[in-house]
Amino acid sequence: MAGQVITITSGKGGVGKTTATANIGAALAGLGHKVVCIDADIGLRNLDVVLGLENRIVYDLVDVVEGRCKLRQAMIRDKRLETLFLIPAAQTRDKNAISPSDMQRVCDELRVDYDYIIVDSPAGIERGFRNAIAPADQVIVVTNPEVSAVRDADRIIGIVEAEEKGPAQLVINRINMDMVNKGDMLAAADVLELLAVDLIGIVPEDQAVLVSTNRGSPIAMDKKSKTGQAFRDIAERVTGKDVPFAPQDGENGFFGRISKLIRAGSN
Repeated sequence: MAGQVITITSGKGGVGKTTATANIGAALAGLGHKVVCIDADIGLRNLDVVLGLENRIVYDLVDVVEGRCKLRQAMIRDKRLETLFLIPAAQTRDKNAISPSDMQRVCDELRVDYDYIIVDSPAGIERGFRNAIAPADQVIVVTNPEVSAVRDADRIIGIVEAEEKGPAQLVINRINMDMVNKGDMLAAADVLELLAVDLIGIVPEDQAVLVSTNRGSPIAMDKKSKTGQAFRDIAERVTGKDVPFAPQDGENGFFGRISKLIRAGSN
């Protein structure tokens, strides 16, 4: 079977999209799948830092597209997960250095040998976003449970559907149950009602994510971390497995509402 291209995007910057890309990629590799993560944020690369591979970059995505190296030469293998690879973005070029057809060609070449190609899209709806969704078989939208992020996510979801790349799936990142229970943060069920989209993951707020990012060690590799487990659950769902959402507020409370919404959406 040809590899699947999954583009991870967001309407608003700073919601944790690149962290999600790194962790979902690492989790899929941890399951034994052959995974390539592509940083499509030309000029503002960060995926290499989150994966801890910034010191090993020789060639980048633009070098591949412009013929200065072969695709394999730009791929960096993770030393901890032998089936995880990164193709970094160029830092000294802008998004116009890549076209949607370039991304399609690169991903089509990777499909032959890899199970999953995870594309880290720039935030927003400009050229970089169009590049990133061009080869996508599946689009995952990352949002935080705050009004501005949800509004921007709604716009992205609409564009994904208009481009016939949908239906998109949703990751709600950095949810804080104490704040939800106090009424200071949108609940995941509320976000789902607003966006009317399928949920693929809920990731709790966790300071350990910042530490893991600074260390270049995805938290999905930490078997003791609940947040790492959330990303591993997302990876399992990506592969088609029916993984229940971990209860945090009682079956009849917060996650009970989510279960009802998910069931209603699938009917």
